[in-house]
Amino acid sequence: MHRPTKRLTRILACAAAVPVVLVVAGCSSDSGSDDASATDKASSGAKASASTAGEAAKKVRAATYKSLPKACDAFSKKTLKDLVPEGKSKSGSSDGESTRDSCSWSSLDSNGVKGSQYRWLNLSMVRFDSDVNRGSGDDLASAFYAKQVKDAQASVGAKKLKTSELSGTGDEATLVRFDSAYKEKKKDVTSKQQTVVSRVDNVVVTVSYNGSGFAGEKTPDADELSKDAEKAAREAVASVEGTVSSGKSASPSASASKSASSGSKDSKGASDSKDSKDASKSPSASASAKDDKDK
Repeated sequence: MHRPTKRLTRILACAAAVPVVLVVAGCSSDSGSDDASATDKASSGAKASASTAGEAAKKVRAATYKSLPKACDAFSKKTLKDLVPEGKSKSGSSDGESTRDSCSWSSLDSNGVKGSQYRWLNLSMVRFDSDVNRGSGDDLASAFYAKQVKDAQASVGAKKLKTSELSGTGDEATLVRFDSAYKEKKKDVTSKQQTVVSRVDNVVVTVSYNGSGFAGEKTPDADELSKDAEKAAREAVASVEGTVSSGKSASPSASASKSASSGSKDSKGASDSKDSKDASKSPSASASAKDDKDK
């Protein structure tokens, strides 16, 4: 009689233990689900962070200059008369997007039986836009500037090569000068070459200027030619700096008109402040009063 009772007791005890195991298993299953959810959230957060970092890395500084001035109009008449007295302009390479333009002038100033002085002036301007993949316009221009300097230094047949950095001509500027020789009517002619490469923000300006004497004329002084080339480079850089961000060139007349307009506004403001009690006067009456005062 006692054996069945003990056996039944053991069966009931085992049956009671089953729900406990299921509960524990259930808790374990829920915990795994939470861990997976947390992992997914962490992964999504990491991807979002990486994406944000990638977008930030792609942002580059906007290019300062959106257009170029016309190369053939970059120099004043006085500068052209000094550097190429008998010169005529010849437009070079350019494009519709205003990223590249060039112009050259050549001059043969004859002194009769004493010979002639030859001069050649060339201006090229290259503008770089900022690009998320290639980099900022400034960085691209800086790399091109360095290449232009190296190209000038590597000119074929260059003798007495000298390179010097210049100040006051854009953000960076270098003068490369050398002598080169060639034959003109079976006679040896020495040409003095001056190249000034300048960079102003995202634009590279290259001025090439050389001179030589023909038929008995003496070879021009290299130092004088260098001064002229530097002057031309500063003027070309100034023409780039005068280009407004909208892509249009700020002409001297427009600047003068703007200045005059500002001056007129300032003058009007001072007059209104001083003579506020006469604010109700008509324009003609005010003009008459001004004329009487001037007299």
